[in-house]
Order: sequence, then structure tokens, then C-alpha cells
Amino acid sequence: MTPSISRSNTPVIRRRTWLTLATALGLATHHAFAQARQLLRISTPAVPDDWHARMWTVMKEQLGKTAPGQFDVQISLNASLFKQGAEPVAMARGNLEMTTLSAFDIAKLVPEFSIFTAGYVIRDPAHLMKVFNGPIGEELFKRVSEKMDITVLAPLYYGTRQLNLRERRNVRTPADLKGVKLRMPGSKEWLFLGEALGATPTPLAFGEVYLGLRTGTIDAQDNPLPTVKSAKFYEVTQQITLTGHLVDVLFIGVSNKLWATLNAEQKGRLQGAAQAAASYNNEKRIADENQMVDYFKRQGLSVTTPDVDAFRKSVQTTYLQSDYAKVWPKGLLDRINATR
Repeated sequence: MTPSISRSNTPVIRRRTWLTLATALGLATHHAFAQARQLLRISTPAVPDDWHARMWTVMKEQLGKTAPGQFDVQISLNASLFKQGAEPVAMARGNLEMTTLSAFDIAKLVPEFSIFTAGYVIRDPAHLMKVFNGPIGEELFKRVSEKMDITVLAPLYYGTRQLNLRERRNVRTPADLKGVKLRMPGSKEWLFLGEALGATPTPLAFGEVYLGLRTGTIDAQDNPLPTVKSAKFYEVTQQITLTGHLVDVLFIGVSNKLWATLNAEQKGRLQGAAQAAASYNNEKRIADENQMVDYFKRQGLSVTTPDVDAFRKSVQTTYLQSDYAKVWPKGLLDRINATR
């Protein structure tokens, strides 16, 4: 026998039914919304205090304002997600959406990009931005997209490399670096740069540089001045020579696998956020560098300026006579030099 339902209980049951349906609909809508968010996994070797680590938070916050709820941004620092250099492969496989790439990373698959690993090609941060935000950058970024399946969203300034010597030395031209054991990363491109500067390049891991300077295994190292400070190389050196031989650049890149899934508005929001992050990095890094000379003088180091024109002429000539220049598009170096 089926129990009867009194009419007095019918409205209550209806209300409960509607509440249940509404709750289920809300959960389904929330789930669909969560599923619609684009996953943005970011991998970087940068340490938390570095400006190009902090810039990712700037990008995330910017996207939160301009594209609320559309992106799930997950930032992994300290190469904790992928080792440095492994990011392009991870992006090609669909395991990573964003990272920063160096000119050295790109040159492995886009050989013409090796021009930006050469000394004295980019003059300063302003020149760097004019080159990469103009027709030259547009042409080269198209090749990166075609050959690496990565879209470059923004260039960013990584610092200007200067010489840091263990002992005081009169350095005016490349000839004055003859016999100087200059620490360089172990790749052939870095070692060639050391030779072009007139020194004897000595491969050494970054973590061994401090001890190498202290013991005399190496006579000098080159890095942007904020790195000299953060790594405390000033404790075991006596001189900074402002050669400015490499204006280093990184590129914020997104995988084409993700890029192809975005609509025009989302692409604009993501690119705008990346450019905001790059601007933040550039502003902070340049301000840091501007304070460094006085800081090192206060630490007792001698800060000297060589004949930069003599260095530039010698280094560019050395590169133009090398195999590296054979893969540079005809006239590209002249176009870069002429960019003002």
C-alpha cells in the first residue's frame, strides 16, 4: 500500500526539490566554469628574490584584473618543475605553457638567433627594446614560432655583463686581457665570447665561481652587476671593468598549443599581462644596476671604464670572421647597428 501525501506537505516537498535542483545546477555551472579556465603552468630557474621571478606574480595579478576567472596561473620557481633548458621540449609535448627563453636557448633551433649571443650587438636596454619591439623582432619571432612552436609575447632585459677581476689590472683594449683566465659557462658559444674579448676562457659552473676567484683557479668572471652583488663576488675580487660586452635578454614565451586555443580577446589580455611583467622587470633591474657602481666603490673595489669602442670593433670583427656569422641573415647586423 502506497502511503498518502498530505496536501499540506506538498509545497515543502516542492521547495526542497527546487533547492536540490538549484544546488546541483550551481555546482555543475561552477564545475564547467572551473573547467573553462585556461591552465598556465610557468617554469623558471629564477630564485624568488630575482626580478624576473617576481614579474610572474605581476603577470598573474594583471590577468586577474583584465581577464578575471579565465586563467589558472601556476608559477614554479627554482627550476622545480623543469630543469633550465628543458622547457622548450616540455612546451612542445604539452606539459608546460609558459617560460622565459634566452637567446642561447633559441639559437639551438633557430641558428640565426645566435647573433644575439655575440658581444657588442645590443648597445643598451633602450636599444634592446627598439630592436625586439620593431620589424627585426617581428621577423625573428615569426621564425621562433615556426621552428619552436612557441610564440614570443615580450622581450625583457636581463642585465649588462661586465668584467669582474680578482686583481687590479689596466684594461683598455682586448689585448690587455691576454692570459686572463676568464670564467665562462661551458657551452661553445660562451667560450667563443671569452676568446673574442681577448681572454683565456675557462669553463666553470656558476656555483664554483666564488671559490675559483678566491683560490686563483680563475682570474675573472663576467656577470651583470646585481649578480656580482648577490653572489658576493665582490668579496674575492678587486676590480670591476665596465666593458658592457653583452646586453642580455630573455623572452617571455607561450606554447603555440595553448596560444591556438585562445580567442582574440584572451590573446590580447595575455600579451598585455606579459608586457606589464616585462616592464616591471626592466624598471627594477635598471634601477638596481644604476646603484651598483657606487656600492662596489664603497666595498673598496676599483671601477674602471675601458675603450669600449676598441672592444666593440675587435669583438664584432672576430664574430664576423667566424662560422657563427655564416648563419646570420644577410644585412641583419647592419640593421641592428642602425636601429636608434
